Amino acid sequence: MALIVQKYGGSSVADAEKIRNVARRIAQAKAQGNQVVVVASAMGDTTDELIKLAHQVTEQPSQRELDVLLSTGEIVSSTLLAMALRALGNKAISLSGAQAGIRTDATYSQARILKVESERVANELNKGNIVIVAGFQGITGEMDVTTLGRGGSDTTAVALAASLGAEICQIYTDVDGVFTADPRLVPEAQQLSEIGYEEMLELASYGARVVHPRAVELGELFGIPILVASSFTDSPGTLIHGGISMEIRNRVRSIAHDLDVAKITVVGVPDRPGIAAAIFEPLAKADISVDTIVQNTSIENITDLTFTVAKSQLARAMEVMEPIAKSIGARESISDSKLGKVSIIGTGMQNAPGYAARMFRVLSEHGINIQLITTSEIRITCIINDTQVKDAVRALHQAFKLET
Repeated sequence: MALIVQKYGGSSVADAEKIRNVARRIAQAKAQGNQVVVVASAMGDTTDELIKLAHQVTEQPSQRELDVLLSTGEIVSSTLLAMALRALGNKAISLSGAQAGIRTDATYSQARILKVESERVANELNKGNIVIVAGFQGITGEMDVTTLGRGGSDTTAVALAASLGAEICQIYTDVDGVFTADPRLVPEAQQLSEIGYEEMLELASYGARVVHPRAVELGELFGIPILVASSFTDSPGTLIHGGISMEIRNRVRSIAHDLDVAKITVVGVPDRPGIAAAIFEPLAKADISVDTIVQNTSIENITDLTFTVAKSQLARAMEVMEPIAKSIGARESISDSKLGKVSIIGTGMQNAPGYAARMFRVLSEHGINIQLITTSEIRITCIINDTQVKDAVRALHQAFKLET
């Protein structure tokens, strides 16, 4: 008997009929002799609607109370799913994140899982129950409810799979799997049958929304295979794991893009020790994540420093930066929110020349100006004008022959 963890996204449980369809899929997995734990996301756009409602009540809702409010979305879907399974004749029980033993730190809206005390889940499985766990949430040592941030249900599912020693974590969503590019931009994009943790982590971090990066990190850390597949079709999906064959490590695997990019440039920064810390420590304290950082060559001990943040954090980042710029003697801080990222990703780029040159040439031939560049061993990312991202993705997909 195998133990499997399944996760169903919000689009998969968006209404009563979809919940019944998901229940039938879960019941089928149970009928095949498996022990089944299911992590449920909130129905459809419930989370966005709750956030909107909170801001109608007050302009600045308490982060603690907002987390309690948002956690109710997953409670609703998990209880309804348990009811649907019982209606099909299956034993099922729903558990909140707290009841399932998801212990987190106290960072509201972006909590990190500290440990999973999965005894309750294991006991319910031993009773023959299908266990439905509300995703996206946990509880602190002070018994306060927290949420894990966008994509948090993916993280819940992989964390439970690791704690329970599950054979696999299956993430069901509204796409058939992982593709060589977003098929909405590139209709000829090909579905990948498998991909390594390292490549998937880069894809997820740089624009692919099919699975959350934290879930991939946990999967790699604990060796949990992750299947990404559609809850609406019988597509075999894409398996994320560590045992990728050598034959598919010889080229770019996928093109990722992200339109959630804004740039801040601190102009006329004195070039002396401690300046970078003076800029980035306050940003970190304000929970603002910084991505690409570029500092120009110093001329007469004066330089410009540029970094990127998510568009949603730009206003707050500029608020933090204005007093910092004055305190360090910089001339000014300026921003640009009309940007996007395009990335080529593949283990084939390790120790192999030519990939960067080809990428830059393709973008040049299509009249696309590169503003910033960032790289890893298996990724090259260019930050460009947001209106050119679609053309860049299509051009790079064709140039690296990913349609075959």
